[in-house]
Amino acid sequence: MTSVRRPKADVQRFYQKAKAYYASLGVNTDHAISETLKMPLSLHCWQADDVRGFEVRDVTVDGGGILATGQYPGRARNGDEMRADLAMVLRLAPGTHRINLHAIYAETDGRKVERDVLTPAHFSRWIAWARERGIGIDFNTSFFAHPLANDGLTLSHPDRKVREFWIRHGVACRRIATAMGRALKSPCILNHWLPDGRKDSPADRWSPRRRLMDSLDRLLAPCEGVNTRWCRDAVEGKLFGIGSEDYVVGSTEFYGSYALTRGIILCLDMGHFHPTETIHDKLSAYLQFHRSLLLHLSRPIRWDSDHVVLFNDDLRSVFQELARGDALSRVMLATDYFDASINRVCAYVIGARAVRKALLSALLEPVDLLKRLEEHGQGAAKLAWIEEVKSGPFHAVWDELCRRAGVPVGGDWIEQARRYEEQVLLKRT
Repeated sequence: MTSVRRPKADVQRFYQKAKAYYASLGVNTDHAISETLKMPLSLHCWQADDVRGFEVRDVTVDGGGILATGQYPGRARNGDEMRADLAMVLRLAPGTHRINLHAIYAETDGRKVERDVLTPAHFSRWIAWARERGIGIDFNTSFFAHPLANDGLTLSHPDRKVREFWIRHGVACRRIATAMGRALKSPCILNHWLPDGRKDSPADRWSPRRRLMDSLDRLLAPCEGVNTRWCRDAVEGKLFGIGSEDYVVGSTEFYGSYALTRGIILCLDMGHFHPTETIHDKLSAYLQFHRSLLLHLSRPIRWDSDHVVLFNDDLRSVFQELARGDALSRVMLATDYFDASINRVCAYVIGARAVRKALLSALLEPVDLLKRLEEHGQGAAKLAWIEEVKSGPFHAVWDELCRRAGVPVGGDWIEQARRYEEQVLLKRT
């Protein structure tokens, strides 16, 4: 594979021309670069191992609506391999990052530990690794791939004993998240997603939602070892999933109301809506009422298939809306996809760089000009400028951002990822 290296002098020369172009539209490119680099992006750990986790299990369990397809070699098999892969990603993707873990990535040294008794000690290596790199950790409850989730219900289960187990799991995760946030001096976002639902035509849609509301209230109640300064809870809705095509208990409508009335964070996943539905228009609606939102950045294709995030119109529209509404400070960003058919490190880097591109592109848009034209009834001029900026010298600003961040410019990262695959990933098979 050939890498075409762009000379540093060329990057800076092209950038100066781009800077002048955007300045003529009232946009400060240095400010846009700075803001793009400092926005935290939480990288999901489950791309590295196809959402398998490190649990010691006695029985085979259902995926609970989670499915990574493909057999590409090099999957991370333990915490050390996963951390090595993530370290490589951090060298190739610009900007401020965090790491996003699921509870199933506890490291128990070969011992079976049930999820309702997990402790911060089971994540001590993750905490130490993050502290060395000066990055924060976010966390997720794992309400799937477990014998007590095989029938598709957890916190909304009609069996009280099953609900109690999952409530205890949630409380254990809140304690872990508190410990992570406190140790790293950075609040840990704890996201709660569960696969509860029915495949076909439930006779009773009401009772599961009542049970879910009660279970969540108990899970989120004040308790010893949980400090909401360091643990910030979020709930994530979904339209449908594998095994819950007809009915999902925790819909976006349910969680939108629940989060608002309980004072917690609502999570919007780009892949959890109708296949033709996008989330960008929802942002200005939800943020009229919610203080903040957690955004899971994904790319659905026909269904919630969690493809690698690309610099496409859907992603760009999300960041355009946030920038136009001066709302970037009110959202938290996390990637969420898993593709086992391609090089997993490349999948990470493609997605992480796409997010930064979309953010930078939005910050380079002449928002003041566009709003002024709209306010004065010059709709055609507004649309014309939106189109003109699309073909502006964006890439010169992007290259300068990568140079300042100390990561490869242009496609240089691809060769580095190929060498890592050859020297590390392929040896795992």
